[in-house]
Amino acid sequence: MTNKNHPPIVPYVSLSGQWTRERGALLPIIERVLQSGKYIGGIEVELFEENAAKLCQTKHCVALNSGTDALVCGLITLGVKRGDEVITPPNSFVASTAAIVHIGAKPVFVDVLEDQNIDPAKLEAAICKNTRAIMPVHLTGRMARMDEIKSIADRHGIPIIEDGAQAIGSKYQQIPSGKWGKVGCFSTHPLKNLNACGDGGFLVTDDDLIASKVRAMRTHGFKQHPDGSIDKYIVEQFGYVSRMDTLQAAILSFRISELETVISQRQHNAEHYCQILDPDTITFPKNQPGEFNSYHTFVIQVDRRDALREHLKQAGIETGIHYPIPIHLQPASKNLGFPKGSLPTTERQATRILTLPIHQFLTRTQVERVAFHVNQFLSP
Repeated sequence: MTNKNHPPIVPYVSLSGQWTRERGALLPIIERVLQSGKYIGGIEVELFEENAAKLCQTKHCVALNSGTDALVCGLITLGVKRGDEVITPPNSFVASTAAIVHIGAKPVFVDVLEDQNIDPAKLEAAICKNTRAIMPVHLTGRMARMDEIKSIADRHGIPIIEDGAQAIGSKYQQIPSGKWGKVGCFSTHPLKNLNACGDGGFLVTDDDLIASKVRAMRTHGFKQHPDGSIDKYIVEQFGYVSRMDTLQAAILSFRISELETVISQRQHNAEHYCQILDPDTITFPKNQPGEFNSYHTFVIQVDRRDALREHLKQAGIETGIHYPIPIHLQPASKNLGFPKGSLPTTERQATRILTLPIHQFLTRTQVERVAFHVNQFLSP
């Protein structure tokens, strides 16, 4: 049994392990930034933007202070406004829906597939004259079926804004997350695969005008000159304060160089889980053709989820639930028109999903310990 004096044998995350591994590399980076006295903007931010754009194979990256702000700014630059509708799944983290609501638009929820991503077959029926954007969420690190979604969106002339917060480095049909849509939005929260030491996010796009608008928007709306400089005395449109800190950008530039290794280790852990978990009693994420899953999380679906979670806790294994209450059933959503029973797959999964540890610092023995206790509990 675990308590505060006895840490879990298998922790859900290991940020301390990451610090131990990276300390020697990060301390000189932190010292360099602090010695420079340049804490906002500058070459460190530009370098990170260059690295992230390259990773996503996009023309532009705009560094921001959160993935939520990336979604808000992206929606605004797509022309979404009060009274418009944005189609999105209901099983995401609340920020995806909140971004829609914050600009006065209405989220329209579409149910999901067994892999937890939005169901393209249900997408077209949700489109109406008020639909201004489609926001797929690449949940768990597995990308949605973007070829089908893009085909529908293009046919109706509706732009796609990708919520890739959990899918940096993921690919579908060899095309990276963020590249499929008009806009791609990402978070660098400390729990993400590409993680800052605090909040952060970024937006990617191939559209010059969108990139220019978001760059202005993130710094009060100051006038942007072609060379990238700003005029602090001319405000062309009231904006926000949504800049990524220089220190976080410098840390992320280092960590983006390590991302391939991070994803590879998570994939290795996932493959090991898939080899030893019992497929007769457990639904777990198997890679499908065309998928390159970065495994932000490893979510299984089981009966008696809560009892299993308690069993694992007693065995010293930390777990999570992403997410126990779908967005359409949250109190804040009571007036959105999606009552209980309206999205059955999402609602059923919410009672069965359990997130196992998948982080890159797990040992083979730890993975096997988790799988053993899951199998043991669920065995007939």
